[in-house]
Amino acid sequence: MSNLLRERLQGKTIIFDGAVGTEIYKKNFFLNTSYESLCLSHPKIVREIHESYRDAGAEVLTTNSFGANYEQLNKFLMGDKVAEINRAAVMLAREIGGDSLLVAASVGPVGEPGKDLSGKRSRIDILDEQVSALISASPDFILFESLRGADDLIAALEVMQSYPDMPYVVSFALDREGCSKAGDTAARLLTLIGETEHQPEAFGLNCGMGPGAMLNALETVVKQCSLPVIAQPNAGVPRSVDNRVIYMCSPEYFTTYAARFVALGVHGVGGCCGTGPEHIRDMARSISPLSRSQNAAEKIFVKEDALPEQDAVPLEERSLFGRKLAENQWIQTVEVVPPQGFVLEPTIEKARLCKEAGFDAVNLPDGPRASARVSSLVTACRIQADAGIEAVLHFCCRDRNLIGMQAELLGCAAMNIHNLLFITGDPPKLGDYPFASGVFDMDSIGTVKLQNRLNHGLDLAGKSIGKPASGVIGVGADPNAIDMKREIRRTREKLDAGAEYVVTQPVFDVVPLLRFIEAVPGLSDVPVIAGIWPLASYRNAEFMRNEVPGVIVPDSVMERMAKGTTKAEQRAEGIQIAREAIEAIRGKVAGVQVSAPFGNVMTAAAVIREE
Repeated sequence: MSNLLRERLQGKTIIFDGAVGTEIYKKNFFLNTSYESLCLSHPKIVREIHESYRDAGAEVLTTNSFGANYEQLNKFLMGDKVAEINRAAVMLAREIGGDSLLVAASVGPVGEPGKDLSGKRSRIDILDEQVSALISASPDFILFESLRGADDLIAALEVMQSYPDMPYVVSFALDREGCSKAGDTAARLLTLIGETEHQPEAFGLNCGMGPGAMLNALETVVKQCSLPVIAQPNAGVPRSVDNRVIYMCSPEYFTTYAARFVALGVHGVGGCCGTGPEHIRDMARSISPLSRSQNAAEKIFVKEDALPEQDAVPLEERSLFGRKLAENQWIQTVEVVPPQGFVLEPTIEKARLCKEAGFDAVNLPDGPRASARVSSLVTACRIQADAGIEAVLHFCCRDRNLIGMQAELLGCAAMNIHNLLFITGDPPKLGDYPFASGVFDMDSIGTVKLQNRLNHGLDLAGKSIGKPASGVIGVGADPNAIDMKREIRRTREKLDAGAEYVVTQPVFDVVPLLRFIEAVPGLSDVPVIAGIWPLASYRNAEFMRNEVPGVIVPDSVMERMAKGTTKAEQRAEGIQIAREAIEAIRGKVAGVQVSAPFGNVMTAAAVIREE
């Protein structure tokens, strides 16, 4: 049989549905009812739940068969209905999902931990009976959910060896440290999987914890797991309200964490207990375009150019910044965020101060943290014209479709904004306008290819633009990425696409930076500009350590920042730490990008000022 699950896991992030049980509960079926038996007695209710998830944007529908095994059904005197209920569960999901959505046949654990089963049948026999019934109705894959540890996993693996053609997924209820209640670590579970012949297609986490705790667990699991990872957290911690179990996690909060899951490199995102269609709808709206961009670039470029490419303008002739890159001169840039209003004079004055301090260029983020600020392109034009210092324009993929991206890049060329840094961008859910749409027609790799094409005189359709553009092509990188394999791969792809320099996330420890440069093939031959963040206070250090993805603040730095008794002392210590970081990497990288914390360019200037 074809393995549609494997094919889709290799593409964009898959959107799973949310909870079935809690949706049934909302329809006034209480715990004295066999929810799985509703597939026979109230099929309309089950169809409506599947329809609501389909309409919300789910790409995987999970059958209402979690507890449809002999041990559970026999409590309701339905032990003889195992085959009938499981087949009905698959057929109901397939009826709603059709051929376009995947149907996941849900299988829950059998029996209670440490307790004997009620009858004489073994756990393996009971599990096999349910799996066999589900497979007879032709789901796309079997989903073993809420596994409690090694014992449940061993049983699932043993059963699935009898069905070598059926794809399956094992998903665990672990704690925030990535361990089961029985003390089984993720490494232990993955070792058991690796020893079996017919292995699962993916390793999942579901139930047992909300989005925040699951993020912690994923940080452990993703680093150890070679299988695709699927994340399906609960909607927070349940509360009892008027005798009803209510999950208080909002769709917006849920989506914020789902975006972080995708950033970690998970291949599937959905929900478990307490999540409903509103959570999946909100998540799918943000996650689908974000993950789509990872594979869009290869599809939009014309493979055979209608016209031959022109020679690119030599790097040293494109800009002063480009000349320093080409001549291997030490580079010092400073990051200044455009204002939220439209009055640019204070920002231009900051740029003048940066020029006087000795910076080579001013970096201008493009809608950082999904915020709405004055156009960074307009800001760059004013800074270059009025402050006399070059700008490095961050170019974000979030807010423009591919036509708008090309138009703005041509606008950059027309306005002599040549220094560019391409980033994919934060999802809108992380910013001030959570209901804004994220476009993400391309990611940073795709936009690098687009700019490289413009530099050779062609647009993305293969048409001539006349004179070639002169963009100096930069990209970002994270030497402290949790999913380091993914970061190394994507950085290599950025270089292959045409990146000419790399700017890293803020660096506080030189060892991970140097290790990263060595790990990425070809990166040692490309100028690397290290991000430097002069900590403004101990509180600022705590924020960077806990809230900013890709930034690791070592314990030694936290201890030094904590010694200051006043903000002035802490600021001075932060500047000294930044200076020491620069000295540690000088000669090993091409330069530094110093951030101006809270817009204070004098702090950034103090970092590079020679005493």
